[in-house]
Amino acid sequence: MANVFFGQIIHTKSFNEFEIFTNGFIAVDQKGKIVGVGNESVFDEWVTQHTNFKAVAVERLTKNQFLIPGFIDCHIHAPQVAQIGLGLDMPLLDWLNTYTFPLEAKYADQKFAEETYAKVVENTIRAGTTLASYFGTNHKESTLILAKEVLRQGQRALIGKVCSNQNSPDFYVETTEMTAAGTEEFVKEIQKLETDLVKPTITPRFALSCSKELMNKLGEIAHKNDLHIQSHISESLSEIDFVKSLYNTSYAEAYDNAGLLTPKTVMAHAVHLEDEEITLFGKRGTSVAHCPASNTMLSSGFCDVLRLIKNGIKVGLGTDVSGGNSMSIQDAILRALDVSHHLEFVKKQDIKGSGRLVTQDHTYQPLNYKQAIFLATLGGAEALAMGDITGNFVVGKYFDALIVDTSKYPLHNYQPSDSKAADLNLLEMVQKFIYVGDDRNISRVYVSGNQIKK
Repeated sequence: MANVFFGQIIHTKSFNEFEIFTNGFIAVDQKGKIVGVGNESVFDEWVTQHTNFKAVAVERLTKNQFLIPGFIDCHIHAPQVAQIGLGLDMPLLDWLNTYTFPLEAKYADQKFAEETYAKVVENTIRAGTTLASYFGTNHKESTLILAKEVLRQGQRALIGKVCSNQNSPDFYVETTEMTAAGTEEFVKEIQKLETDLVKPTITPRFALSCSKELMNKLGEIAHKNDLHIQSHISESLSEIDFVKSLYNTSYAEAYDNAGLLTPKTVMAHAVHLEDEEITLFGKRGTSVAHCPASNTMLSSGFCDVLRLIKNGIKVGLGTDVSGGNSMSIQDAILRALDVSHHLEFVKKQDIKGSGRLVTQDHTYQPLNYKQAIFLATLGGAEALAMGDITGNFVVGKYFDALIVDTSKYPLHNYQPSDSKAADLNLLEMVQKFIYVGDDRNISRVYVSGNQIKK
């Protein structure tokens, strides 16, 4: 259905370009694509130039509402939602063996998968996630259930059958042949769905759980089908040492030698990337999913995302449930801001008794909320190699959007001030939502112009 929205609009055009319309419009055609955007004052002129556009519905936002692009979760483990909040006082590898592998093995039960995944997709949509890059489990059929559930609820997603053939419990590991064949079958089944909303992504769990032979096979499958790729890299120091002992290369080279670092690859964490690895990422066009909550909770370390961005690496945000404790990308925004400020303390302050290991940098400036919104929207789309179709309000992209209402709890009926300029009022509303709001302030969620949260 063709729609025109009038009201306050915000979006980003790049890491440092934040655009607002205090009295704007967005026109959406019947295919769910944006065909017009700008100030309301030019709408009549726009209509005269687009005589083929006939709006079926006209929506005028209230003074307490604004439009923002949908949130993008570059890294989330759908099956792990069932254990969210457990084991977060453990190091990564202990947490995997104690909680994660036993839970994921339960998804051999397809009924269990159906019940869990319906709630996962519903809750991420409620939190404003319009595009998610989901890890499934080793089980092809259960991961297909996730894909079909995403499609049923109207979300946009990349979905991967997890691949592992070593260094995992006997009850949750496949042979090289099984996991490679299962991946190819999974890709074909997703393609049979004939939808633009759900796409397959090649998903080696991480390099230490995959042999060189399996990594090479996955690289071949990805190349043959021009597929997206997702995995983990350099999350914890013990994990890095393990991978180096297995591959006799850097962590990044272990993936690159198998052809798994491409412009359609997103790697989660990247907390401890070495300079040479960042250079390799830049050459390959590979992106990073910054997961500040899990990096903190599993004691992995601080990821300096500004270091990555300054070196030309595309970065988006990930909740990394259940290493992270929230399915909300808005929460990931707050955690990203926290980590960036904590890095500022380390880089600038003389912290007594710290045994400082970080070189001081008094020029360091932490992320601001506008830049963090970029990471949660357009930055995430670019990190997932989907910035050409979503991430901001540009003509030709799909209308993936949220209507935020600041009159609802917990924003305590925020009221714009008549004494302030309209742009300052709007920016205050945005800040209130980012720092204080939650899913209750997200009134509606749209994907491809279709309302999927009512």
